[in-house]
Amino acid sequence: MLKKRIIPCLDIKDGRTVKGINFIDIRDAGDPIELAKKYVTEGADELVFLDITATIEKRKTLVELVRKIAKEINIPFTVGGGINSVEDVSAIINAGADKVSINSSAVKRPELISEVASQYGSQCMVVAIDTKFENGEWMVYVSGGKIPTSLKTVSWAKQAETLGAGEILLTSMNNDGTKNGFAIDITNEVSQAVNIPVIASGGAGAKEHFKEIFQRSKASGALAASVFHFGEIPIPELKNYLKTQNIPVR
Repeated sequence: MLKKRIIPCLDIKDGRTVKGINFIDIRDAGDPIELAKKYVTEGADELVFLDITATIEKRKTLVELVRKIAKEINIPFTVGGGINSVEDVSAIINAGADKVSINSSAVKRPELISEVASQYGSQCMVVAIDTKFENGEWMVYVSGGKIPTSLKTVSWAKQAETLGAGEILLTSMNNDGTKNGFAIDITNEVSQAVNIPVIASGGAGAKEHFKEIFQRSKASGALAASVFHFGEIPIPELKNYLKTQNIPVR
């Protein structure tokens, strides 16, 4: 059985790490470079860096900040936000990122997934899906969760895989920041429907939530932000706990 990954997420706004609830009520969570260094020391398996207002503000990801963080860390590092072209991807990979995450731009122009995968390999291409449960259906949202689409989450995940995505980062907007646990049902549906790794995101509030998502879905990683940023769940403690629950972690 593949070892499960524990992944802190740095949501960046105006050069600072921030955290919201249900994609709103944003508050400051610290300096991204200091947090990144802390997570390496604590034993995080990977880092995700999302420039959360790049798409809405129609600007590029903060390449300079990516470069500074990459210099300080030695674990896989995924960057997303405002990536609209292979040129954008090149700038981020050249700045030191290992993978890129695209969301709105993939929905707008799905062939971007194939273009990035053919140039840099599927292992570099993460498709992020922000999903919301409404009217009995999990639907895809874009533009930082502000705009609904007509795409159903499971079918979009399957299409992304077909186009060359190497990984899905699945965030439940209903669960985001609530600390009530991950959205097990949709995470399980997506992870059963595709043959690429799925990272669960949105809702972590206790060590038990990580155990549940790994035991009750095929998610290969679990991503969280505020519980790590504010020291509510130290990563070494979380990994020790998961080992006692017979969940293989790195």
